[in-house]
Amino acid sequence: MSYNYILCYTRTPLENLIYSPKLAYSMHLAYSKDGKDFQALNHNSGVLFAKATENKDGTLNAKSLKNPYLFQLRDGSFGVIAIRTEATGEPDPESKGKVLLFTSSDLLDYEELGLLDLQTDQYIQDIACQYDASTELYIISWQDAQGEFYKTHLQDLGDLKGIAKPQVSTAFAIESPTCDVEGAVPRNLITVSDEIADRLVKKLTVPMNIGIEVPKTAAISSKEELVEIKATALYSDGTKAVKSVDWNTEGINWDQPGTYNITGEVVQPHFPFPLVINRADPCVTKWKGKYYFVSTNDADHNNTLYIREADTLTGLAQAEDVLILDTKTYPEIKGLLWAPELHIIDGELYLFHAATPGEFFWQQAQVMHLKTGGNPLNASDWSRPKRVLRQDGSYLCEAGKTISLDMTYFKIGDEHYVSWSQRQFVPVDQGAWLYIAKICPKKPWQLINEPVLLSRPEYGWANNNTFVDEGPFALITSDKVFLTYSSALVDATYVVALLSADLDSDLMDPANWRKGNYPLLTSRSVPGEFGAGHNAYVIDGQGTIWNTYHARPGVDGPRSTGIRRVHFDIDGEPRLDLTEERDLNQELANVSIEVVLGKDG
Repeated sequence: MSYNYILCYTRTPLENLIYSPKLAYSMHLAYSKDGKDFQALNHNSGVLFAKATENKDGTLNAKSLKNPYLFQLRDGSFGVIAIRTEATGEPDPESKGKVLLFTSSDLLDYEELGLLDLQTDQYIQDIACQYDASTELYIISWQDAQGEFYKTHLQDLGDLKGIAKPQVSTAFAIESPTCDVEGAVPRNLITVSDEIADRLVKKLTVPMNIGIEVPKTAAISSKEELVEIKATALYSDGTKAVKSVDWNTEGINWDQPGTYNITGEVVQPHFPFPLVINRADPCVTKWKGKYYFVSTNDADHNNTLYIREADTLTGLAQAEDVLILDTKTYPEIKGLLWAPELHIIDGELYLFHAATPGEFFWQQAQVMHLKTGGNPLNASDWSRPKRVLRQDGSYLCEAGKTISLDMTYFKIGDEHYVSWSQRQFVPVDQGAWLYIAKICPKKPWQLINEPVLLSRPEYGWANNNTFVDEGPFALITSDKVFLTYSSALVDATYVVALLSADLDSDLMDPANWRKGNYPLLTSRSVPGEFGAGHNAYVIDGQGTIWNTYHARPGVDGPRSTGIRRVHFDIDGEPRLDLTEERDLNQELANVSIEVVLGKDG
């Protein structure tokens, strides 16, 4: 019989910027085929986090979890029972005598059911749960802070109030296997089906290029047709990607029809990291056949916005910086020129960014328009910045009390949307929240409906050092809209997370958006890149989607721009951690094909 073992564990916290308690005190997973040698999944990062609780004033209380216990449910799916703690691991008064319950169909997506009251006035020290098929009950065992052991049962996990009265019980012990995963504090081990294990490994490990396919033969009549013959890269998780080939045509006599055997090399653009130092929040847009790059300029403390133009995506690295806005041009623009984004709306080019007339608390989202026929490199062709307005014509936020920033734009069908980050500071600091609204393309600086809240920084990875969700940007496929966003403080704890919705759903209904329980990109995703975040996407002339982002070359290094190809996993969801080395195995890059050259036309 074939077995697949899944170990759940937490980690020992490290220093704050490396792996803080808010990250360590979450459930992690590791995979093993023999129950002895374990492979950490998800870059040895947590996959299940406790949600923050909310106060009456809208502020959040960060929470963590300890001693998670993984078990199988009656229907073959999964449950997790855990002790909720304060953010840094101390006992949580709200959870005294209670434990936290989750369910999951695949150990990737989790639903937090809430706190289960064990009917005791003691803190819970340890917890376990098993489904007993003979009684069709979930048996819950625990140890309290006084060292006493108890047991109770529950018939339906969906009915938390249906718990039986607890009884004194004998001691229980959880058999935790020895595990050499870095920092792991092992909990319990379960066996899962080949299907569940295969899916976990494919979703939570980075794939690698294991093969290249090109057609064995192709009929062509011109060089142009040869260029259109692509390679298909095969990956270890079963996914594929189309890549261009630089075909060697020296052996072809284009005036002589016939059969030719030629070779080629699979093309992979090279983007070293860092691509541009001291440039954060990068955005690249293709406009009228050229690529334009804008970003936050950390080199001068965010007092200028520059733009670069190039014929190719790779050419942006060496392109000239051209100033289009600074803090001397307009009296209402005096600092913190943040997160510029270029967007094409109904054939017109706009620049979204944020700025303040004075202090940080007056930071507001702004929109500039390039005059029709204007040159993006000519500062005088850009309109004066306009502050974003609500539906009634009032400003989006009251400056000095609430800031707005990181506004982005996307279109689906005939609907035009903006999403942004907003943070109330007065009367209390609620943290930065993500919103969405619709706009009219003729006045993209004004909303046409009331803003709808999409996300708050409720998980430990989102409120690490500060409570922030920001930097949204849309990636649209044939059936989904993915809204990636960034969370935590813009230091080495910064991460990229994911919201997604069906393309044909009502995007103004928050219930239609699915929020991932763990981030896509962290300081553990790509060696040497710390605090990756605030990303955007651009599609090149070959149809390849590229992720532009910033990260730090070292824990305390400057925020710097990086570019990496977006891969799509077995579910068609974006992967942002496929490095250049894994994307294309250079030993497989040389290919050959037989071409049959016919007469042109």
